Amino acid sequence: MTSSVHHPVLAAVTQRVIDRSRLERSAYLDRIDRAADREPARARLACANLAHGFAAAGPADKEALRATMKPNVAIVSAYNDMLSAHQPFETYPARLKKQVLRSGGIAQFAGGVPAMCDGITQGRDGMQLSLFSRDVIAMSTAIALSHDMFDAALMLGVCDKIVPGLLIGALSFGHLPTIFVPAGPMTSGLPNSEKSRIRQAYAAGEVGREELLAAEAASYHSAGTCTFYGTANSNQLLMEVLGLHLPGSSFVNPGTPLRDAFTDAAAARSVAISGLARRGADGSAANEFTPIGRVVDEKSIMNAAVALLATGGSTNHTVHLVAIARAAGITLTWDDLSELSEIVPLLARVYPNGAADVNHFHAAGGLAFTIGTLLDAGLLHEDVQTVAGPGLRRYTREARLIDGRLAYLDGPAESHDRDVLRGVDDPFAADGGLKMLSGNLGRAVIKTSAVADRQRTITAPARVFDDQAQFLAAFEAGELTGDLVAAIRFQGPAANGMPELHKLTPPLGVLQDRGQRVALVTDGRMSGASGKIPAAIHLTPEASAGGALARLRDGDLVTLNSLTGRLEVHVSDDKLAARTPAVAPAAEVYGTGRELFGAFRAQVGPADTGASVLFASSARADATGGEVRTSGWIDSTPEFQPVRAIQPDVLATVRPVPGADEPRLIGQHDGLDAVANPELGQ
Repeated sequence: MTSSVHHPVLAAVTQRVIDRSRLERSAYLDRIDRAADREPARARLACANLAHGFAAAGPADKEALRATMKPNVAIVSAYNDMLSAHQPFETYPARLKKQVLRSGGIAQFAGGVPAMCDGITQGRDGMQLSLFSRDVIAMSTAIALSHDMFDAALMLGVCDKIVPGLLIGALSFGHLPTIFVPAGPMTSGLPNSEKSRIRQAYAAGEVGREELLAAEAASYHSAGTCTFYGTANSNQLLMEVLGLHLPGSSFVNPGTPLRDAFTDAAAARSVAISGLARRGADGSAANEFTPIGRVVDEKSIMNAAVALLATGGSTNHTVHLVAIARAAGITLTWDDLSELSEIVPLLARVYPNGAADVNHFHAAGGLAFTIGTLLDAGLLHEDVQTVAGPGLRRYTREARLIDGRLAYLDGPAESHDRDVLRGVDDPFAADGGLKMLSGNLGRAVIKTSAVADRQRTITAPARVFDDQAQFLAAFEAGELTGDLVAAIRFQGPAANGMPELHKLTPPLGVLQDRGQRVALVTDGRMSGASGKIPAAIHLTPEASAGGALARLRDGDLVTLNSLTGRLEVHVSDDKLAARTPAVAPAAEVYGTGRELFGAFRAQVGPADTGASVLFASSARADATGGEVRTSGWIDSTPEFQPVRAIQPDVLATVRPVPGADEPRLIGQHDGLDAVANPELGQ
């Protein structure tokens, strides 16, 4: 049975998030409720508008759209056939349309969104567009849904930035019931641990390119998601725990009868929970209406955070989950994640945190068992809304095909493989797989679930590099001897889009295996698959924004202690402040499309607020002050830290800030309150 008592820390953090988010969340819910009251929107379209909307439809669909009686389901897809995880989506729209029609609705392909493969762009210039692609996808999703034609939506996406982008975009249409439709992981190939061994051997010069390529091809061998537990598979876990997938659908392989059954069921369910399902035959409100803005609430965000921590999920979600929450009017902070991490045990060992892959995790009991044991321990909120119905307990069941139909049975009471998955009563570790670090270098994130206990603390001299290539050159030249903390700076969102620095992992692993004590400190990101090297990443403030990393020098002693959560350089505050900050080398911002993203680099917020351009004020005021319309948050500067406006989309006073290059929004900071325009009635 579900625990009726929540862990006191979970209860306290949840309440703190609710209290902190009250104004923004209230404004968000008011907006989506007003939008829902006006549905179906296409009934109010002018005749020419509506005729354009169904001009290419078949006769039956055209008649249904014209009558506005059947729910119209939008399909938004991130399909391309270069990205293995998304290749299966090629056939999904036709299948979904057919099943929606059988279920009493109609469906239209509303739009496609871009989908980058981080595996292809690792170490390449294109990686500088990766994080920004999340916000582009969010905006593309909004464009797809902007035609006032739809009563529900189906989102087709799997990989790293795609799912967060689709979700952020969908939340801007929070009145629409929305289901995320996964494609599933590829079957197991070359074990991830063997692939990692060969990568490290290649970095050490022990094997050649042919051996390396053969190993990579044997690991990434077919359609479906990569099988390690990186950002893509962390996405799938989050969507299921948020209640946006159908129960049990995340880790079923493509091209199987069960996978097809889940896809059909998602289509049918989208009709059942659609906007036109809001009224019963007698005109009363129907219980099935499930807008996504009500599914994603403070409790479901807490559930997502707990599940991420309990399974040692991707560090990228310390950025993405914050941005997702903000899109729903919820303010989640790294402090919240850090406090939860102290009480959430590590329950899974999936590569890079262990030898197993996600297929083994699923076979061992997967999310059904994980959610069940966390619920029983009072570490998840059961009283949430999901696309499958009220309550998270329904996600502890296992799906089966019985006589060709999808059916649910009781999920496992025990793990089928305790080397891969365990219950709360006997975890792999007492705390979660992610921790927050802080000190005079700033704030950072570290993934501890794959780091050996003896490597979780280090004090060593810094070796400072301005990019990944400089470090790799020093490694190739044999210059990296003795214990060291590699500091890679000017890799933050504002510098170059915060690329993943996964190319650092093999050489750092070589150094560690030689007996050197090594660690990484960077304002950039690492792959969600990064493993055994202690890495303080997402360091904020970033070097380009005047962070202390710009004042770090070769030879400075640096301590990284993941046990106490400390990250500091052993230099006095006065001496550190007196140093002239390093200046980023002239960066190449042309080629591979980078020249198109200058506005993103100029406007992006810091990592700990989601590293987004979507929630920052783009307005500017002159030196005498003025008014700007806000979207809830503004960028940070060294002189003026980010503040919350009273509400999104209100007018707030701007005045000059001493020492700042330009005027900044004055909010609840140092006793000053943001001033709402009384003409707006706020």
